[in-house]
Amino acid sequence: MYTRLVVLFLAMVCLLKTTLAMSIDIQPHENECFYEELGRGDKLTVTFQVGQGGNLDIDFWISDPDDNVLVSTTKKTQSSKRVTANTAGRYTYCFSNKISTVSAKSVNFNANINLKNEVNEKNEEDPLKNEIEELADSILAVKAEQEYIVARERRHRDTAESTNTRVKWWSVAQIALLIVVCFWQVHYLKHFFEVKRAV
Repeated sequence: MYTRLVVLFLAMVCLLKTTLAMSIDIQPHENECFYEELGRGDKLTVTFQVGQGGNLDIDFWISDPDDNVLVSTTKKTQSSKRVTANTAGRYTYCFSNKISTVSAKSVNFNANINLKNEVNEKNEEDPLKNEIEELADSILAVKAEQEYIVARERRHRDTAESTNTRVKWWSVAQIALLIVVCFWQVHYLKHFFEVKRAV
């Protein structure tokens, strides 16, 4: 049992995964780009979701050091894209709000970097390592989905609170109007039935 835990721990250390979780606001007609230095064989996975702004859509792409676009999406609320570095260098991933004319977008994203190292190359056929990699990728996917659900819940809560506030003030205005109309009717009917006496 103890040996299995040690092997599992060493396998997890060998995976060398790095995760960056960020939240940014992108103004209309602007791009926000981020850069990662990757070695040959390293894997970059970017998962994003738009939390607020406009139609909740954004453009996204990942490009290699030669500025060739490897993957791209347009007008997406959420997505997950993964690339494997064919050459070492600076890889760029960008979010673009060029499609929006007036509204800023709030984007939450995770950048997961799986570093390939010599130990991984030597043990390429190791089934335990493969299982641990799949498990780690699944955990990262669950974490990204949970963050999306939290952002979506926050957006829905804001919508519900805004609706509740509007309903409350509409009800207060209707009650005030009803009270004013009641007093006016009582006053009007009182004057209507008043007998005018001539002296």
